[in-house]
Amino acid sequence: MEITVIAESSGNSLHPITAQLVGAACALGGSPTVVVPGGNGANEAATINGVSKVVSVVGDCFASFDGGAWASALTPQCNGVVLAGATPNGREVAARIAAKRGIAIVQDATALSGSINITRPIYSGKAVETSSVSGDCVITLRANAFDAAGSGGSAPINTVDQSADVSVAIKEAIAKASERLDVSEADIIISGGRGIGERENFAHLEEVADMIGAAVGASRAVVDEWGMPHSMQVGQTGKTVTPSLYIAVGISGAIQHLAGMRSSKYIVAINKDPDAPIFGVADYGIVSTWEDAIPALKSALAAL
Repeated sequence: MEITVIAESSGNSLHPITAQLVGAACALGGSPTVVVPGGNGANEAATINGVSKVVSVVGDCFASFDGGAWASALTPQCNGVVLAGATPNGREVAARIAAKRGIAIVQDATALSGSINITRPIYSGKAVETSSVSGDCVITLRANAFDAAGSGGSAPINTVDQSADVSVAIKEAIAKASERLDVSEADIIISGGRGIGERENFAHLEEVADMIGAAVGASRAVVDEWGMPHSMQVGQTGKTVTPSLYIAVGISGAIQHLAGMRSSKYIVAINKDPDAPIFGVADYGIVSTWEDAIPALKSALAAL
């Protein structure tokens, strides 16, 4: 089976989802070709086990993100089944490549098997769909849903100069000062809801986050009512996350919130209401006020 993986970069290095895409491709029985947009991380991609070759696609269009230009430049290098990350950029480029090739696309896959059976959540996570695709197709995979391939490979690297017309140009991108880890990229997330009382109490969650290298998220209620940044919002109208560990503090578990985090590998819920819906999806539940649970958690972490 011929499989092409579209690498995802983070700065000048690869995003961790790239190794997960390669792992998924190898599990299907393929030795994928990894296409690296802009060339950032091509050397790193070559060291991932299971990669047959790396194609570093360079050109002026990769100076900033333009979905149409990127798809035009990458499509000639994408053969067979194409795997991309279910990230904002990955979803857009994948859809455009599928349209250019005239093949099917399935977004947000959480499992792959056979040739090819695709599992993904639908209806805001209330149901799981399994579909089969024959022939070439494009599939985007959720982060942390697949085991990452290891390192130690030495695949050859081919560089291709393939630019395309850019419809959107970014003159300058300025990062926010002291910005915290983004919830969409974090492997551990601790989120707060209305149950923690007031915005100032998020400082306690930030202390825990600093101890374990986590991102801090929030429910829609506190984003709307307390003026928290929308970039922190997890849920149907916020960000869909799939971390290895999701800690929900004072979040009741409305279906809109569950849609954004229920596919996390492990979920820990802290809520004083034993009947809160969040406990229905949690792997571990603590019936307690946050005032009692969070200090105990900080003490336990400090002792590790």
